[in-house]
Amino acid sequence: MPNQPAGSGHRAAPVHTDPAEVSVLGALSALADPVRLQLVRELADSEDWTRSCGSFDVPVGKAALSHHFSVLRGAGLVEQRDLGAKRVNRLRREEFEARFPGLLHLLLRADDA
Repeated sequence: MPNQPAGSGHRAAPVHTDPAEVSVLGALSALADPVRLQLVRELADSEDWTRSCGSFDVPVGKAALSHHFSVLRGAGLVEQRDLGAKRVNRLRREEFEARFPGLLHLLLRADDA
């Protein structure tokens, strides 16, 4: 493929949205889905870049999981990068907190589940 280093695979790098470009309604909409909220909560309890997309125990198939991660990237909540054959994730806690102070903390509270 043109413009890709040898051995880089065939999938395109994920596109990330800067949290500064996200509206509060966009952020809340992304987190209103229970699967996406579970993904964010699990990422919050994990070290950065240690969770591959397939490591989450969620009740959706691979295509739906990909969509959920796309929504979370679009809301500025998740950053992803390829590590070998796996795509690994990190919660953009600091960036999201700077944009929406206190919101992530409220959403991550287990007693609100």
